[in-house]
Amino acid sequence: MRRFLLFPLLLWTTAVYSLDGAFVSQDTLHLTLEKALHIALEQNRDIMIAAQERSKAEAQVGEAKSGAYPQITAIGAYTRYIKKPVMFLPPHNMINPTDETMVFEIGSDNAYNAGLQLSQALFSRKVGVALQLAKTYRELSRESYSSTSQQVVRDVRKSFYQILLAKKLVEANRQGLEVIKSNFENVQAQYRVGAVAEFDLLRAEVQLANTEPLLISAENNYQLALNALKNILSIALQQPLQVDGDLAFEKVPAEYLHKANSEALQVNTLIKQLTLQEKLLDKNISIEKASSFPTLYMTGAYVWQSQDNTYTFRNYNWANTVNLGMSLSYPLFDGFRTKQRVQQATVDRNKVQYARLKMEESLRLQIQAAELRMSEAQKRMSGQEKTIEQAQKAVRIAQTRFKSGVGTQLELLDAQVAMTRSQTNYALALYDYLIAKTDWHYATGTIQ
Repeated sequence: MRRFLLFPLLLWTTAVYSLDGAFVSQDTLHLTLEKALHIALEQNRDIMIAAQERSKAEAQVGEAKSGAYPQITAIGAYTRYIKKPVMFLPPHNMINPTDETMVFEIGSDNAYNAGLQLSQALFSRKVGVALQLAKTYRELSRESYSSTSQQVVRDVRKSFYQILLAKKLVEANRQGLEVIKSNFENVQAQYRVGAVAEFDLLRAEVQLANTEPLLISAENNYQLALNALKNILSIALQQPLQVDGDLAFEKVPAEYLHKANSEALQVNTLIKQLTLQEKLLDKNISIEKASSFPTLYMTGAYVWQSQDNTYTFRNYNWANTVNLGMSLSYPLFDGFRTKQRVQQATVDRNKVQYARLKMEESLRLQIQAAELRMSEAQKRMSGQEKTIEQAQKAVRIAQTRFKSGVGTQLELLDAQVAMTRSQTNYALALYDYLIAKTDWHYATGTIQ
């Protein structure tokens, strides 16, 4: 019995539910970049919306095809005549030999009508163009889905790098704080035995007080970066999360760089979408022009009719009517409506064409800017690598000199600040390189 009572309690201690009802595990979720990308592609809200649009496009293709199929409609009607229809018989004939026109009521008080109606398009230019239009829209929705997926991959990568940078800054600030705290304890011990002046102790206290808020700020930025990634991955904010990995430099080969740049306009999803939109609006022009073409339909009907003054349905006499025919319509003059609508559709197509050309020019600028930022970040990184080694060595020398009484506290504090700054600058340069690289991959359509 105790086991059955403890089991639900154990479940409660390992999992809770967020305010929106989402399941939240209290166990820390460890994420690598690959795992974060996998989760994003499965449950990111923007991707889900794009998937729904893709399904909608498939349904629109089916709707466009329906125009080429026969349309069969069941009909039914009941009429109660308050005053029945009449028939007029002219005078001076075999049926009406009188001098006055005779009036006869016809039919019954109740009339019933039921049947099937058929309509089949034999020639309709709009039906064919509408099907082409729907298929182009399907291509557009698929490309939009790919574009959304690439945007999400880009955002996940940037968010992941932001977390790694924030973690680096936390480590750098914590390391700097430990050095300053160790220095304060050393100065405090020396002050007790009269080896340093009170001014040195006050200076060490101020430096420690000024450094602690920097670590707190870095830790807050780290948590905000984690929350931003949770939002992209559609993970509850209450879910404990830990990112595994490190900022790593990986240079893009020159051959790959050149090839991707030359193929960017053909593979970039945004350019593809604008090209498909242009194609879509070309079809729209054809649909507007189709309004001036004739349409030919085959029509048919099978109808059951009956009239009776009683409600004894089993005794009713039903008459069957069958008809089959053709329906042709050819607009001769519509007040120049079709011409104006074609002109409007042409303007819309031209606007998208200009937008595509503008996007191509912007894309070239984005690619070039990303390359320049990558090159700049690489130069900063190679400069900071030597600076970090020199700063770490300078701190060790300053600590030794200060403990032996040869150096000053100012030398030690300057060395500590220089070391923290060099570590931070290197992390920022590496982060800027990875962000620029991600933007370059996105612009060239090679992001994954």
